Amino acid sequence: MAKRNWWFRRSAPDTPCNNLEFQSKGNTMTGKQPHFIEDHGLWSEEQKRMAAELLDRIERENIKYIRIGWGDQHGIVRGKTVTAAEFRSNLKSGKDFQLVTAIFDTTNHPIVAPFGDSNKLNVPEMIGLPDGVLVPDPSTFHVLPWAPDTGWILSDAYLANGTPCPLSTRQILRGQLERLEEKGLEMVVGLEFEFYVFKLEDPSLKPEESGYPPEPPKVSMISHGYQYLTENRGDEIDPVLRLLQSNLEALGLPLATVEDEWGPGQCEITFSPMTAMKAADSALLFRSAVKQICRRNGYHATFMANPQVPNVFPSGWHLHQSIRRIADKTNLFMAEGGDSPLSALGMNYVGGLLQNATGTSMMTTPTINGYKRQRPDGFAPFKAGWALENRGAMIRVIGRPNDPASRIENRVGEPTANPYLYVASQLIAGLNGIETQKDPGKPAAAAYLADAPLLPRSLMEAIEGFRSSAVIKDAVGEKFWNYFLMLKEYEVARFLAAVTDWEQKEYFEMY
Repeated sequence: MAKRNWWFRRSAPDTPCNNLEFQSKGNTMTGKQPHFIEDHGLWSEEQKRMAAELLDRIERENIKYIRIGWGDQHGIVRGKTVTAAEFRSNLKSGKDFQLVTAIFDTTNHPIVAPFGDSNKLNVPEMIGLPDGVLVPDPSTFHVLPWAPDTGWILSDAYLANGTPCPLSTRQILRGQLERLEEKGLEMVVGLEFEFYVFKLEDPSLKPEESGYPPEPPKVSMISHGYQYLTENRGDEIDPVLRLLQSNLEALGLPLATVEDEWGPGQCEITFSPMTAMKAADSALLFRSAVKQICRRNGYHATFMANPQVPNVFPSGWHLHQSIRRIADKTNLFMAEGGDSPLSALGMNYVGGLLQNATGTSMMTTPTINGYKRQRPDGFAPFKAGWALENRGAMIRVIGRPNDPASRIENRVGEPTANPYLYVASQLIAGLNGIETQKDPGKPAAAAYLADAPLLPRSLMEAIEGFRSSAVIKDAVGEKFWNYFLMLKEYEVARFLAAVTDWEQKEYFEMY
């Protein structure tokens, strides 16, 4: 296959931004631009049309509150709840929002001094806790079936001068998707989430339990496990699965399967294929929805990869993906004849995922806990290899000649991963494989025994892989690259400074 450089253009350099010139006080923004969205040309014509229809719907359905959400750096939804009247204004001006949340680690500790004269992020707009602007995306609106009279909408984060916040992960994914769209192509993604549902026994709300991080809730099991896909186990948790399914389908999420998984109270939900941004947005909504629905009904749901609960089995997030032409929806991973399971383009994409597996690890597995999934023959890969229909490999190739459903499944991700970064990492790596015509080599017969490079075994190793990847740095831009390194280095530093149960048992009596 000839090298095709037309697939690629270098990422645009980070846009210089002026200092913010407004401050927030209560619900009033001094210097607020009443037509911020129009003035900066932030919506397409389709979004403008959808916004007008949205206003009619809110009035027609008597929706009183709208949650304007933003997917933060950890893949957690932050935002504000506004009245319907305020939301009407926000569809012109956007909603003022403290983007200082972008410098929080997973426990809301700021990773840089917010009131210093320099914050080492090379983003002067973030100094002093100023507001940015959340611009709602009308295509993401939903009505929450579990919250009366309440709508939900995702937004993009902007600085006061109308430029995108350089720390926004949704913008990172958008940049990668634009590379495809310029060539008439799009990415198709299938989501496959594993997670746990426990019965909530004690939410741990005593004052002494309410620090940051707070004490975890006390839980019990909703069923025994390790009777994988048996009807009886599925029936035991049927009330929980029905509760989730009815609410998630009412949101319009395209569920494919809802089932009992391996461990006690472990569930798996899979989705029909979606375009990449729709899939990432849906993943964000899905995780928030599951946690809120469960909490309101006396359960605790967690997407933590390996909870510290006796007898549980780790959870993963498997990402199915392919690329197709927009015009005729032809799957470009499909092989046309021959004996290869995927097209040459598809196999080069696999090669790129494997070649860049170390560099992308911090985006697919961003927590210290996520690396504790890795164990021999444990359904979580620890080598950068591929195989045909083999669930022990990092990349499971699912395809055959002339099969329009041909695709790959990356099994490396953890369920807590930021959806925008997880999906973006796949495009960055896969398209790099296409550019370099990377041959993935022969498929592994025994995935855990294969002669293949080891994946990072800790977040510390993943940080170094991310740091040394020129492919990643070039794709995400230096500002975000530097920021994400600082974010995860701060998290690791806090972890290394904490005295663990293991250390206490190991040394306290012996020495």
